[in-house]
Amino acid sequence: MGFDRSAFLSAYDTLLDRWPVPVETLDLDTPWGTTRVNAAGPPDAPPLLLLHGGGATAASWWANAAALARTSRVLAVDRIGEAGRSTADGRTPPRTVDDLHGWLDAVLDALGADRVDLCGHSYGGWIALTHALRRPERVARLALLDPTGCLTRYRPSYLLHAAPMLARPDERRARAFLAWETGGAALDPDWTRLYGLAATFPATRPVTGPRPTAAALAALETPCLLLPAADSRTHHARTLAARAAALLPRARVRTLEGVSHHGLPYLRADALNTELTAFLAR
Repeated sequence: MGFDRSAFLSAYDTLLDRWPVPVETLDLDTPWGTTRVNAAGPPDAPPLLLLHGGGATAASWWANAAALARTSRVLAVDRIGEAGRSTADGRTPPRTVDDLHGWLDAVLDALGADRVDLCGHSYGGWIALTHALRRPERVARLALLDPTGCLTRYRPSYLLHAAPMLARPDERRARAFLAWETGGAALDPDWTRLYGLAATFPATRPVTGPRPTAAALAALETPCLLLPAADSRTHHARTLAARAAALLPRARVRTLEGVSHHGLPYLRADALNTELTAFLAR
């Protein structure tokens, strides 16, 4: 089954319409194309940039937007080259780690944000952490939601279950993968529909790099909140929490019980929102 752009955009807008706060859509020009940002909250509040996980989109923060927008200017970004409403406009999307961080800098510049609070889930957590390591002057506080590629390896069983979806992506395989990783939890149908359609998006290969070194992590002075998902099948939550506590000197580590990796950020949203808003208020 090929990519159905009309169905994807309809599913995206359905989820975005569920944000319980007014949303301003911003289309920002960067050297890599036009980046879509869904903005909410007071324009003069401290900016909070949200980076979604792989296979998700900037619409996926509906369960968090209201709580975060009370005290922050929420800025949820669709990455160019991935499923979402950002477009390369005939230009080459980011291909290297330098490109990726250059794109993020260009987004911040277009927003007029010299310094932001940065929050990332999964692969978005890797981008957030590595950006804080590269551009510490631009990141006031850092929140990592069950991040991948930062402190731990993937479980072999996770890679094994993800392989069929990655090799022959379609909505059915994406749904089956989500059902396995979340342990049969009751998933939101609008989000699941969008995730399934996003699996067929003609995206470029995600830009990745090595895990940060222990020395780089030890030198990070940015205040950090790390929230492992206790039931994550992506990696071992205890290992993630222990390594964060040992390697990140300014990290607050709080494991979220009763939720899996792909259940974030909307399952157990109340617990996540409480931890995140408390951290951002410090």
